Amino acid sequence: MLKDEILELKKKLNVSIVAHFYQRNEVFEIADIVGDSLELAKKAKDDKSEFLIFCGVGFMGESVKILAPNKQVLMPKIACCSMAKMIDAKYYDDSIEFLIKNGIQKDDILPITYINSSADVKAKVGEMGGMVCTSSNAKVIIENAIKSNKKILFIPDKCLGQNIANMMGLKSSIIGDGSDPKKSDIICYDGFCSVHQLFSVEDIKFYRKKYPNILIISHPECTPEVVRESDFVGSTSQIIRYINSLDINQKIAVATEYNLVNRLRDKNTFVLSSSKPECPTMNETTLEDVYTVLKSIEDNKPINEIFVDKNTTKWAKLSLERMFEVC
Repeated sequence: MLKDEILELKKKLNVSIVAHFYQRNEVFEIADIVGDSLELAKKAKDDKSEFLIFCGVGFMGESVKILAPNKQVLMPKIACCSMAKMIDAKYYDDSIEFLIKNGIQKDDILPITYINSSADVKAKVGEMGGMVCTSSNAKVIIENAIKSNKKILFIPDKCLGQNIANMMGLKSSIIGDGSDPKKSDIICYDGFCSVHQLFSVEDIKFYRKKYPNILIISHPECTPEVVRESDFVGSTSQIIRYINSLDINQKIAVATEYNLVNRLRDKNTFVLSSSKPECPTMNETTLEDVYTVLKSIEDNKPINEIFVDKNTTKWAKLSLERMFEVC
């Protein structure tokens, strides 16, 4: 079996396999390190193996390489994240220029980027004194940032930015929505997660009508309307901990990626969507891909290695380290 061959290669080689919670089960099960974006960044950075086989999407492999530049980071499949692809260095510069044209001085802008962004964007944020956040620490990061009395430019996920603003009683706007950014505390870039856009208030109404005592659990990448109607909102890890604390007889409907929801528990658990909310890029990585990259290491011809240039690493690392200093 291919799985057995992979496990044999793991024993033979000085490698650790890292997998995000959204990976397909066959890949998730052979991983040494699992978690959400924040957990993986921390755990992978401190791992002692010579090679890290990162099963996820491109920005995640980049983040580990930035934090541990001497480590060899390989990806079985260098898949992209649609949200991360929505903003690049040019779009970032355009966003800063938009705020300046609308009466906000550059020195009065504090950028915060969701970890779902490229190394180039993280570096741009780092150069401007900003930092990275994840869904699990975004509220803490913004609470800290708001003390600067600067306008927060939150990129690229408008939903996460708006939801945190609503939780904190702050005013938010979206670049291009016609509002005056000077009147907002948090100005959001117009990006989003295509998977978490699939959930709707209509889905919530359906489940509440069918199961009156059901709990609705959502990820903060969902729209503000869905988050507002939810009983619990949290990052992937927070969702897992919350669900594990519930009685197995408590019915729940969860608004996040299908693979995670499917492996949470086998009773009284529903996906809050009429369609299958499966991240297509997170699901690109297969056991065959993992085997191929392991064989390339065995043959001393590693493939799909992640590289980040020194200048980008310098500034992107600073933006990540600022996050760790706060959290």
